[in-house]
Amino acid sequence: MKIAIAALLGICSWSFLEYLIHRFLGHHPRFRPNPFATEHVRHHAEGDYFAATSKKALAALAFFALVTPLAVAVAGVAAGLAYAIGLVAMYVAYEVLHRRLHTHEGFGPYGRWARRHHFHHHFGNPKANHGVTSPIFDLLFGTYERVTTVRVPRKLAMRWLFDERGDVRKSVAGVYSLR
Repeated sequence: MKIAIAALLGICSWSFLEYLIHRFLGHHPRFRPNPFATEHVRHHAEGDYFAATSKKALAALAFFALVTPLAVAVAGVAAGLAYAIGLVAMYVAYEVLHRRLHTHEGFGPYGRWARRHHFHHHFGNPKANHGVTSPIFDLLFGTYERVTTVRVPRKLAMRWLFDERGDVRKSVAGVYSLR
């Protein structure tokens, strides 16, 4: 039970870090420039740009190497490792989800919600909806905006948004439009 709780705390910790990193390192002028902001600004400007997977793998490895000794010192070997693994596993899940939001139409209620939530951040209000995997910290810190429709600039539109004629796919036309 202690190991499961530690892993769950690691997962929740990533969700909080995701929010903080994105909101402050990615968008707050006081904390820029920084390596994350450089990649993040490019991602917003190009839409389909993502930092190289090798950079993200190195970040995950460095993060694991930094967090694990601290977690082990606080919680013991088993629980400390579980915490660090939960944290890094959620980071990897975030990276996969984030990329798929941009590259695939998605499915299921969560996938559709996450896509609307995230693309409102990209195309509607970059000061809102910083959590990609969860709205919890946006709700807690007042940066959550409920989204029903997303207006996407044509030059930043994702490939999955279009049908073979170049129109917005009928399956998503009620949620997405071009501007």
